[in-house]
Formats: sequence, structure tokens, C-alpha cells
Amino acid sequence: MSAARLSALAVTAGLCAVVPVALAPSASAAPVSIQLLNFNDFHGRIDANTTKFATTIEQLRAQNPNTLLMSNGDSIGASIFASAVQEDVPTLEVLNALDVATSGVGNHEFDQGYDNLTGLVADTVDFDYLGANVYQKGTDTPALPEYAEFEVGGLTVGVVGAVTLETPDIVSPSGVETIDFGDPVEAVNRVAGQLSDGDAANGEADIIVAQYHEGANLTTGLDAAKANRPEFAEIVDGTSAAVDVIFTGHTHQKYAYDAPVPGTERTRPVLQAGQYGENIGQVTLTVDSETGDVSAYTQANVARVATADTTLPRVAAVDAITKEALEYAAEVGNEPVGEITADITRAYSAPGATDRSVESTLGTLVGNALRDGVPENIGTPDLGITNPGGLRDDLLYAGNTTSNPANTDGVVTVAEANNVLPFLNNVSLVELTGDELAQVFEQQWPVEGRSSTLRLGTSDNVAITTNPQAPAGSRVENIWIDGVLVQPEETYTVSTFSFLAGGGDFFSAFKLGTTRDTGLVDRELWFSYLEDASPIEPDFAKHQVVAPGMPTVLGIGDTAEISVGNLDLTSLGSPANTDLTAYVVDEEGEVVDVAGEATVTAGAATIAVEVPLSAYEGDEIYLVAEPTGTAVGPIAVVDERTASTATGPATAVTTTVGKGVQVPIRITSDATATGTVEMRWNGYRQTATVVNGVARPTVPSNWKPGTYNIGFYYSGDAQTARSAVGVRVTIGRAPSVVLLTVPNPVKAGATPTLGIQVGNSSGVPYTGRANISYGGKGYQVLVVSGRAKFTMPPGRVGNHLITVWIDGNTLTAPSASTRGVRIIR
Repeated sequence: MSAARLSALAVTAGLCAVVPVALAPSASAAPVSIQLLNFNDFHGRIDANTTKFATTIEQLRAQNPNTLLMSNGDSIGASIFASAVQEDVPTLEVLNALDVATSGVGNHEFDQGYDNLTGLVADTVDFDYLGANVYQKGTDTPALPEYAEFEVGGLTVGVVGAVTLETPDIVSPSGVETIDFGDPVEAVNRVAGQLSDGDAANGEADIIVAQYHEGANLTTGLDAAKANRPEFAEIVDGTSAAVDVIFTGHTHQKYAYDAPVPGTERTRPVLQAGQYGENIGQVTLTVDSETGDVSAYTQANVARVATADTTLPRVAAVDAITKEALEYAAEVGNEPVGEITADITRAYSAPGATDRSVESTLGTLVGNALRDGVPENIGTPDLGITNPGGLRDDLLYAGNTTSNPANTDGVVTVAEANNVLPFLNNVSLVELTGDELAQVFEQQWPVEGRSSTLRLGTSDNVAITTNPQAPAGSRVENIWIDGVLVQPEETYTVSTFSFLAGGGDFFSAFKLGTTRDTGLVDRELWFSYLEDASPIEPDFAKHQVVAPGMPTVLGIGDTAEISVGNLDLTSLGSPANTDLTAYVVDEEGEVVDVAGEATVTAGAATIAVEVPLSAYEGDEIYLVAEPTGTAVGPIAVVDERTASTATGPATAVTTTVGKGVQVPIRITSDATATGTVEMRWNGYRQTATVVNGVARPTVPSNWKPGTYNIGFYYSGDAQTARSAVGVRVTIGRAPSVVLLTVPNPVKAGATPTLGIQVGNSSGVPYTGRANISYGGKGYQVLVVSGRAKFTMPPGRVGNHLITVWIDGNTLTAPSASTRGVRIIR
């Protein structure tokens, strides 16, 4: 239908779309069997199963000539790549090929905005999208056709469509700013009354079918489903008795309930067919051909067949559309865009059942992309946040080279990346105060308009402690960004999708901030990040944990018992945590001590934390769960003890090699100081006990000569704070002595041997050159291990002097010795 046609219908009374269907009429007044086929939440599944989906429909169609096929919304949007890459046109063409008679409008039909629905979508399909509760802004004028009528088996079937009231909160708000969404049950009842009031001028129907794009979350029974979701209860109990059949959708569940019709003894079918074309909802009505009364019905969800039959004409048409779409998608989507080392997935409550109430490894990855993928010239976000419903597929390590040789293990293709984020949102930067940011995270729990919990995914620099049992508005207790506690009045920049920035998924607190559209499309940022960050490992750390009353500050020597839960992820491959350790981390980020340890069982632990006396003010304590690395905190360490002052000697400390020296360190405080003083230099550590306010660490005797700036650190005690002092210690070379053994007297012409010995106070034997002055000449000999010999040359008769000296080395100072020599005839 053209946009002009749809627009014209939107302002005509009744907004009835009457589409003749070439179906066999009833031949007599005998009861007529009418088959209603319905599917919901197809979401552009153009893949190997599309022809099987079509085959299922055609095989059911063949069972009854009086068949009406309907979609119940979300046929497009959140689609896989083969459909999304062509703006969902392949999916719309498949619906045409299957002769879909009409469709209730779903929230995802508004993903690209109302104008796109009434433009591209309406121009492409051969049927009408029905939305009785969609109105022009600020009016009660319908913005879409409200109902459609069909002649089936000689009877008139009226189909009324209505979409979930959540729609403006779960699509980009800018795309629906010209329309309003009203109560769906009220709208269906209004139209059903019009179709059953006996006034042919405003349309009449023998059978009325309500298509609600809204439904149940539970499939464990009608009563449980109604109790769990008030919106579903209102549909079941509040829909007019004039409605014969209720098809539902939106919640992706499979059920078929026989629900009491209000004010009657009858029941009527209430059905939803799951998702992605996996089932076809089938309702068969036995109808009085004269009165239009339904005397009996059956209902079932028929599973998709395992084998396609392309000999069926409509299936053959679907097959051609599908093949063409897949070929085009392969050209674009088979290219590698990144690499992963293991599965990175959504959260799961059971095999095949995703869980949006839990964080995920995929949520962390997308959060990191939002934080790190924004170019610096556009902005520098403090954190990234994504909504779990925006993550539509997993990144799996196992490749599939059957259809794409490039898709080996670990490779992420364009198509696979697109399937994760198929919505084409813009990226927004939202300035929020710390208080407003806390309100955003508070809205993860059920809020007005949304009965389920949605756990936001965040970048890996975020840590949050919560108390789910606290009253609404106070469940979020602490938020840290980059290890710094978020302050209520400070401003933080969040990078997120325009959907969330506009308050989507009922996260209305985003609208409290100042939003700036970056102009970046999420797909561009996402693809670029995957390429730059590859190879990417899954991060199994949890960012939001349960830790009621966890302190954010502890004093040195304080103790605290902290209970921590919700430590484990449920993404594929996530390990269970087994240990929780409280690490003391200094200002350089180095672990310096352990403040407590506990065993983790089923994702929870209670840990006794004791801040060691050795901690410093400015240190931090992180609770770290292993093996995932989930980090809780940090807790800031403060020192509330009595101050102390460490002082060293009043004069410089000097010594020589081989002589250790005590360095007295005095600790003064208003409290009596006990504890220890540790001497630290270049990895060397020595501890001395404080006695009567003084500790006496000793500089070792084996240190080499030099000047040392040594730190002396008082440990503190329960009453006295730590302190430190630096002391300069100078170590000189060891004094030495040269001993000469000279024979006296010496006969003229003789060449006696002179003995030389060199000793020092370090006790280390001297090795080096010895210099000799004798008879006006100079000589050198080698001293080895403190000994040397010198053969004196012949000398003249008389008294002479011989001098021996050493220049010293790194350990030994210079020294010299002179002896007299008498030469006789």
C-alpha cells in the first residue's frame, strides 16, 4: 500500500482496511470451518529456515480452504543481517509472497520511526499494518488503520490490531514524537464494539479477531501468566466478549490458553506462537454460517517443519527471495571485521534461554566499545552503558567455513557483528550527575510500565554494589568509575545508544541529563572497535554485585564483615568463582597486603576484612573474586590513629666498610608507640622492634662504600599512626695498613727479597698494585690476597729509605709504609 493510501486511511472514519481474499465460500447453512494462521516476532529471519517457515504455512493452508494468514507484529526490526542490510525489504517481500492478509503493528515496526513505517514499509507490503491504539499526537485521531475485514468461507472476519503501550519507551523516542500510544485493550474494545453494533455504516463482522502485540512472560498456566504480567491479565480479562479469538505477541513466548470470556460461560483461544517463525499459531473455528456464532474451536502451535517443499508455489517464491537476499548479504557480510579468542555471549538462564535480568560478557564488550570507540575530537566518555534488549545475538568462537571460507574459528564477520547490534541507533553522549546516574541504575528493577528487571551492561571500569531488598530508589548503594566513588553532584559522561538516551526501555532517568547526538551510527563504532581491539578475550568479571551496607571507608585496624552475592555471570563459558580475597593496594596500584579471605559458594561469600596496621592512609581495599577477577570496591583506607613522628640521628651517620652501624629511630607520639621500624633500601628490608620509643635497625657491615638515603618506616600500632623518616648514611672505605719486612743490614751487591703485606679493617684481603720508591726509582708489584714480594736491586753502601704504598680500591682506603735499609760492605 502506498504512503498516500495509508495516510488517507488514517483520517477516514473507522479506518477499515477491507481486503478481499479468494477463499471458498460456504455452500450451505451448515457450520463453516475457518482456519486462522498467525505468527509473531519474526524479526527478519531470512536464513536457511525461511523456506521451512513458508512450507509450514502452506501445508497448514492446504488443510482448509477457508484460511486467513496474519502476522502479529515485529516481522521486521532487530533482524538478522540478510534482512537488515537491505532495510528489511527481503522480509517484507517474503510476507507478500506468502499472501499475508494483514498484520498487527509491533513496536519494532517503529524502530526506524513512524515515517519509515508509513513510507518505505507501507510502500513495500501488499497489506495493512493495524494499530487501533496509535493516534496522531495530542488527538484521538487514529494514525494507522484500526482494523481490516476479510470474506472467509462466506463470513466476514474482522481483525483488530493493537500494539504494546511500552512502544514509546522501547523505540527511539524521536521516531514516534508525532504520535501517541493509547491503552490497547480500550482501543480493541472500542473497535470491536463498532464491528458488532449492527450498524453496517461503520463496519460489521461475523467473527472478530484481536491481534495484540503484547503478551505473557510465563507459560506455566493461564493464572500464573496473568499474575506475572498485569498487561496480559488485562488482555485476557478485559477484552470485549465480542472478540472471538485473541492472538498475542511481543514477549516471544509459546502458549495456547483457553481463557474464559468475560460475562459468559464460554472460553476463547488466547495464543502466542513464540518467535522467529519457529511455530505457526493455528486456530480453527467452527462457525454457524447464518449467525456467525462460534460453536467450537481448536488451537495449537504447530512447529516449523524440518524440510522445505519448494514445489509449492508460494514456497518457491519465498525461496527465490531468500536466496537473492542471502547472496547479497554474503557479498557484504562475509568479510571479517574482528577476532575473538572464545565465546562472548548474552546471559542465559537455561540452554537457549537468554536472561535480560543478568549482566553478560557481551554487554561488557559493547559497553567498552561505547566508551572507547568515540573519537577524541567528539568526546571522552567516562563509561559506556548498553541495554540488554539491544543485544540480539552472540559472538561465537566456532567458525563456519561451509558458506564462507573466511569464517574460521575466532573470526567475527560483518554479518555476525551486525546481528549483535542490528538496530542502527546513533551513539549519544549524556551528561548525568552522580545522583542521576544512580537513578538510571535504579531503573534496572521493575518500574511503572515495565514489570521485568533489565540489567544494563557497562564498560569494565564500572563497579556497583546493590541491595535488591531495599526500598525502590535506594537499591543502588555505591558506584565506582575507574576506582573512584561517584559523587552525587559531580558530572559524568555516559556513551550510550540514542534509544537509551531517549529514555527507552523505561530508563527515563537518562532524560534528566543533557544529551548530545554524536552523529555516529552504532554499527560504524561497533565495527571499528572490533577491528581495533582484536583479538578480544571474554571478560568474565561482574560489575554489579549484591553487597548490602558495604563500607566505602575503613580505618587502619578496623574490621568489617561484608556479605557479597551475585558474583557470577551466566554467559557461555563463564566460570564459577571459588575464592574472595580482600587485597590492600597502594597508591601505585601494587598489592601490598591481604586483609581477608573467604570461599565463594554459588556466587556468594561473607568475608571478614581487617585493615592491617601496616596499611597507609591512601591505600585501598578491593574484594576480588577468582577466577573471574570480579572486583568490588575499592574501600578507601584512612588513618584515624594518633599521629606519630619518626626522627633519625641529629648528626650524619658514618661508618666504614666492614663495620655495621645502628641507626636509632625515635618515635614520638601522644600515645605510647609500640610496633616496629623497617629499614628499606633498594629491595633490602630489615625490621627492628620499638623499645621505649626507639628502634635501632642496623646498616649491614657488608654494604659497599657510598652515601645511602635510607627510608625508615614505623609500622604503627592500634593507637599510633604510621610515620617515616629518611636518614643519610655514609659508608667509607675500610682503613688499610701496609707492613714491610726488610732484612737489615744488607751487604753491598746483594738483592734481598722484601715482603709486603696489606690488611684492612673489612677483613677482605686486598688485591691490587703496590707502588715502591727506592733509590730514586719507582717500581710496582702485584699484591694478591694481601701479600706481595719485591726483589731489591743492589744499592750503594749507606742508609736508604724504601717506601711502599697502595692507592686502594672500592673497599680499601690508601695507605703507605716507609722503612730504613742499611747497606754495608
